[in-house]
Amino acid sequence: MSESITTNNPAPVGGMLKEDALKGKTIIITGGGTGLGKSMGTYFLKLGANLVITSRKLDVLKQTASEMESETGGKVLALACDVRKYDEVENMLKQAIAVFGRVDVLLNNAAGNFISPTERLSANAFSAIIDIVLKGSANCSLALGKYWISEKIPGNILNIVTTYAFTGSAYVVPSACAKGGVLAMTRSLAVEWGRHGIRTNAIAPGPFPTKGAWERLLPGDMAKKFDFKNRVPLKRVGEHQELANLAAFLVSDFSGYINGEVITIDGGEWLQGAGQFNGLEMIPAEMWDNIEKATRSA
Repeated sequence: MSESITTNNPAPVGGMLKEDALKGKTIIITGGGTGLGKSMGTYFLKLGANLVITSRKLDVLKQTASEMESETGGKVLALACDVRKYDEVENMLKQAIAVFGRVDVLLNNAAGNFISPTERLSANAFSAIIDIVLKGSANCSLALGKYWISEKIPGNILNIVTTYAFTGSAYVVPSACAKGGVLAMTRSLAVEWGRHGIRTNAIAPGPFPTKGAWERLLPGDMAKKFDFKNRVPLKRVGEHQELANLAAFLVSDFSGYINGEVITIDGGEWLQGAGQFNGLEMIPAEMWDNIEKATRSA
C-alpha cells in the first residue's frame, strides 16, 4: 500500500476578479446552457458582462437564462444555434448584435464526446464529434472574426480544449483529433489576427465534474470505478469556480498581452501520466528502504 495522502478538497474557491471587471462586454458562450459553460457564464454575469448562451436546445437555454438572471441580476440572451451550420451562426451573431449593440468575446465551449474503442466507431460517429467540436469552433471563430475585423473591434476568442489535444488519448480519438485541431486554430489565429487586436487563447481543463457529461461518458458504476482524482497529483478534481476564474481573466482586459496560449488547469494530471516513473508513488515507505539498501549494496 502507498503512504496515506490527504485528499480533502480545500475551502470553496471565491471569485478572483474585482467587481465590474467585465462591465460593458458582451460574451457569447456556445454550449452555454449546462455544465462548465453555465458555471463560467454565471461568473461573467457577476462581473458585469452581458451574456449570449447558445446550443441546439432552446428550452434548456431559456431555463438556464432565467436561473442566471435571477442569481446575478445580469442580462442573458438565449439563442438556439447549431454551430455546425454557418448560416445559423451568422444569424445568432446578428441577433446578439441587435440586442446588445456589439459582441466582444467568443467562448467556444460546445463539445461532444463518447468513450469507445476506435474500431467500434462508424464513420458517422467520428464525423459527428469533428463537426461539433472542430467545425463548430471554426464556424463561430470565422463569423466573429469577420465581424470584428470589419467593425475594427478588438475581439477575444477563448477555446475550451483538453490536455489530450496535445498528448493524444486512446478511446476518445475523434475528440482528441477535433480538440487538437481547435488548439492548432487557436495558435494560428493568434498570429494572423493579432494585428487586428484580436486575441485567441485556449484553456485545457482536467477533471471538472459535470453531472450530465460524466454520466454520458461513464454510465452506471463506471464513474465510481474510474475515479479521476486518483490520477491527479493534488488528489482532487477541480471546482467550477477555479475554471471560471481563469476563463474570466483570459476574456478580461487584465490579460491583454496573452495571445496564442493554452493554459492547463488540471492539478498536474497530464504530467502524472507523462513521467516514465510517476507510477512509483504506489511504492510504500518500507519498500523504498529495501530499494535503497539494494541500490547502495550494488
